[in-house]
Amino acid sequence: MLIADTGFFYALADRSDRHHARALTTLEGLNEGLITTWPVLTETTHLLNMRLSPAVSVRFLGNVADGFCAVHAIEPAQMRRVAALMGKYADLPMDLADASLLLLAEHLGDGRILSTDRRDFQTYRFKNQQPFRNLLLDD
Repeated sequence: MLIADTGFFYALADRSDRHHARALTTLEGLNEGLITTWPVLTETTHLLNMRLSPAVSVRFLGNVADGFCAVHAIEPAQMRRVAALMGKYADLPMDLADASLLLLAEHLGDGRILSTDRRDFQTYRFKNQQPFRNLLLDD
């Protein structure tokens, strides 16, 4: 499964986004499923509502309900790890959505991600040493 970030979802929805064409091409070429987290869904729907329309946000959630991507749940006991990650990367700063994706990469043991956030995902390390591989932006 490939990890999907907010920027990827947003780029798919917004035809004026500079990453839109590449996101579509990447999506069409995938031969495995997508996975994300609830904080990413929250962040995505907020951006879709604010920048595009509530209807786009509703359509996105309908796609998720139809299996567009899997959604990984964060257990309450994992919040200490999330907080530690946010503290470690406070200089960026790291938000909850990004921390949840780093936690997901640790769970999967795989840091392949689709994101428009080159700076942060080049900096983050899952399992304290493994770099992410951004399949959307890295050539």
